[in-house]
Amino acid sequence: VFPSLAQAQASVANEVYQELGQPSVFLFCPTEYCSSLCSPNPRQSCYLQTIGQELLPGIGVIWTGPKVVSQELSAVLLEEVEGVLRRRPVIWDNLYANDYDCRRVFLGPYMGRAPGLMSRLHGLLLNPNCELQANFIPIHTLGTWFQSEQRSCALPDHAGMEPEATLGDSQGPQEGSYSPQEALELALHDWVAEINQQTLEPGR
Repeated sequence: VFPSLAQAQASVANEVYQELGQPSVFLFCPTEYCSSLCSPNPRQSCYLQTIGQELLPGIGVIWTGPKVVSQELSAVLLEEVEGVLRRRPVIWDNLYANDYDCRRVFLGPYMGRAPGLMSRLHGLLLNPNCELQANFIPIHTLGTWFQSEQRSCALPDHAGMEPEATLGDSQGPQEGSYSPQEALELALHDWVAEINQQTLEPGR
């Protein structure tokens, strides 16, 4: 019926989206959802080009970055993906995901994301550790990163920020910038307070 997989997926997604009354949040995960899965690359992928052309503009498209689990996200890559998809992507961030290897638990701060990314995103979802209690630091530091992004967006000169800002810039001490180390220390302080509070509760 359809000349390609991408056209089939877009047609079905569009029909479901319209049948549901075009909800404000409707997400589509493409078969090629990261750069390493694209053939030959995001910009030249016939699949992604078709998805970008055929999918209704109100539908959000999920993207994980250069890889399924991306250590870094750059504004340059997101700009390229936005151009192909004809919309800002929704990042499905697998930085902390351990469902593929439950022997590992990730407790470090949210990092490796260039400053100023929020203006390039339609949304961001965090895929956490499978162990609920292990996600205090990941979610807490994500919140700190998000607050720093909001502050930077509020600065008068934000429009002049270089999209090619390096990932190392996020480590610096500049006013309003995100520091993974400071975010980690803040999260640890609050986590210890939470643990101490729980130990005082009856039955703990």
